[in-house]
Amino acid sequence: MYKTCDSQMEKQINDLIKSMTLKEKVGQLNQKLYGWQVYKKTDDGYELTDTFKNHVDQFGGIGALYGLFRADPWSGINFENGIPLEDCFQVTNMIKQYLKEHTRLGIPALLSEECPHGHQALDSTVFPTHIGAGATWNPDLQQSASSHVASELMDKGVHLGLVSTLDIARDPRWGRTEECFSEDPYLASQMTKAVVHGMQGSVNDSPHVLPVLKHFAAQGAAVGGHNAGPALIGERELREIYLPPMKAGIEAGALACMAAYNEIDGIPCHVNRKLLTDILREEWNFKGIVMADGTALDRLLLLTGDEELAAAYALNAGVDLSLWDDIYTKIEAAVTNGKVDESLVDLAVKRVLYLKFRLGIMSGKPAGRANKPQYKRLESKQVNLEMARQSITLIKNNHHLLPLSKKQKRIAIIGPSADNVYNMLGDYTPPQRREAVVTIKDGIASIVEKDTEIFYTKGCGIRSKDTSDFKQAKTLAEKADVIILALGGSSAREFGMEFQNNGAVEHDAQAEMDCGENIDVANLKLGGVQERLVQELASFNIPMIGVLIQGRPYSLKNIESYLDAILIGWYPGQLGGQAIAEVIFGDVNPSGKLPISIPYSADQLPVYYNYKNSGAKQDYYDEVGHAIYRFGYGLSYTSFECSFSTEEIESINLKSLEKGERVKISVNILNKGSYDGYAVVQLYIQDMEASVTRRIKELKAFKKIWLEAGQSKQVNLELGFEELSVWNVQMEQVVEPGNVLLMVGESSNQLETKKLVIDGE
Repeated sequence: MYKTCDSQMEKQINDLIKSMTLKEKVGQLNQKLYGWQVYKKTDDGYELTDTFKNHVDQFGGIGALYGLFRADPWSGINFENGIPLEDCFQVTNMIKQYLKEHTRLGIPALLSEECPHGHQALDSTVFPTHIGAGATWNPDLQQSASSHVASELMDKGVHLGLVSTLDIARDPRWGRTEECFSEDPYLASQMTKAVVHGMQGSVNDSPHVLPVLKHFAAQGAAVGGHNAGPALIGERELREIYLPPMKAGIEAGALACMAAYNEIDGIPCHVNRKLLTDILREEWNFKGIVMADGTALDRLLLLTGDEELAAAYALNAGVDLSLWDDIYTKIEAAVTNGKVDESLVDLAVKRVLYLKFRLGIMSGKPAGRANKPQYKRLESKQVNLEMARQSITLIKNNHHLLPLSKKQKRIAIIGPSADNVYNMLGDYTPPQRREAVVTIKDGIASIVEKDTEIFYTKGCGIRSKDTSDFKQAKTLAEKADVIILALGGSSAREFGMEFQNNGAVEHDAQAEMDCGENIDVANLKLGGVQERLVQELASFNIPMIGVLIQGRPYSLKNIESYLDAILIGWYPGQLGGQAIAEVIFGDVNPSGKLPISIPYSADQLPVYYNYKNSGAKQDYYDEVGHAIYRFGYGLSYTSFECSFSTEEIESINLKSLEKGERVKISVNILNKGSYDGYAVVQLYIQDMEASVTRRIKELKAFKKIWLEAGQSKQVNLELGFEELSVWNVQMEQVVEPGNVLLMVGESSNQLETKKLVIDGE
């Protein structure tokens, strides 16, 4: 973790707070404005708006400003009216200079931006969404991607990047599943660490850009998959599944997080003192800030019926910085009327100022690193392409249909996502220049031989019931040697859609969007007439490859048998089409592994792999209980053999674990096939002797390694106190003596086992 304030910094902060009026303190806790409200373009450049100036005057400053560079249909910002890359530095410094000259204390504002899979700004790099990043099972690659995101933010003068890392995808009906790394807390935790290390840099240095980890906590546990719905879980489920990513983030040095919209067992996260203070700060020693989610504090009126009381509740719980709400503008009145003590205001201000000192923005230096962006676009593009490549997950390949030969003479490319730029990118995506995105059709056309005939038609839409293009699709398919069907969903927002005041989609009846924030579904079947398109094209008995572009797993029950091969592209980013083509034609050996289980249907949910081993019957009377494709699964063009290096029982003393010692598990992995490729060694455990019910299996270690054809390697994995602990009857985190089943393999349902004995003596 980063060091806490040294004595000099702490004295500076305390002296500054003592010199501040209550109004100025309240100003430091407010992030009221939308960034696109504070500037306007002129013939000569840019000028700050009266809205911005009046807000600064009202509070004697401004704590933070959100979304100065945000561009999307909600903000209404595009290439015509937004801030281009080359002007970003100019605008951020204009804001800093205004605050310096027009406020008594001259305290700079924190600039925060959305960057769930790249900065949501014009001409930024758009990486695969996090569900695709999770499919890479490669934290090192995620760290590289996050480092490039941070570089883009730094060169614009941005300090905080809002990143979804904490949500666990337990119900794929939830529209924000695409923002989650996984259904598994361990995989999500490792990827969260990677984000923190990538964006902040070395733990011992001053941070580059601070990731605001969101959402804390248990937003993925919403009842029925409803966005922002209540999480009806107990503390043990909370600690076992939903809290580990945040704890891991703090261990990596995280200094900012965002509270979640949902409530947990009746208590909204924004007023949950046990969560935001007792656990986060006192138990985990978190030194950073808690930011509210957009207008979430206004929603507390449903609880309090009173704005000042809502502000008091949130401050007491540990929320430091608002986001767009009216509630924190009422703090001064709440103090004056005795509803909140000013000492709580001082504590929140101290934490906000601590970030400003740690980031170095109190020094008076220019906001960005230079007048001209310095980050390496070519290198960023290479990392983006590699993440797309490693995210692609092959789940079916009958008769080794893939990889295809580049000498194929006639290829039919059909489907709503075959040549659609925005379907590749996911939610929270800025407007794109056409040349910045490679579609599947683009990628295939660029990789096959020149005399290959490519027949393309859309076939149908994502949600539309229109079948008028079926005839053309059949005509083209009948002429082809192979059919590539690009199916799935879309999280593409459109200009003209209706949005809530927090940016969530309000109404999308006329759009193709079927995933993303506030787009929750009851049914996981492919939308519109996509299933029918698959079934009708299958009548030609021509080999068919399904490519699913998606932010959540769809039910494949009605089409799986018709497809000879199935690739999942997730939302693979700007270069996803190139990566998919490279996989289809064998330039890249697929290495993605499912970060989330794929159900037969929504009727089965939940089907996550790590369910409780309580003796309950898994299957239903009318349906199987398990997933059609399970967590950790993914095929390769080669084959691997994974086994423990020794059959001997592993053992460790309980006291040794408590002192920090770790069990070292050695695993052999052999590439038995004829292709070089990545293998993902996965280690699971099941506690066989515990005081509380345990899960059927739990991922506790993994490693992705490159093996040439015929090559074998030994991989060393480790288990320590954290991995082997349980939350016991007294809700204490302990390791209990007894037998633990170790399981190793390349998927959660293809495992070799042996025993670990934890000796209590």
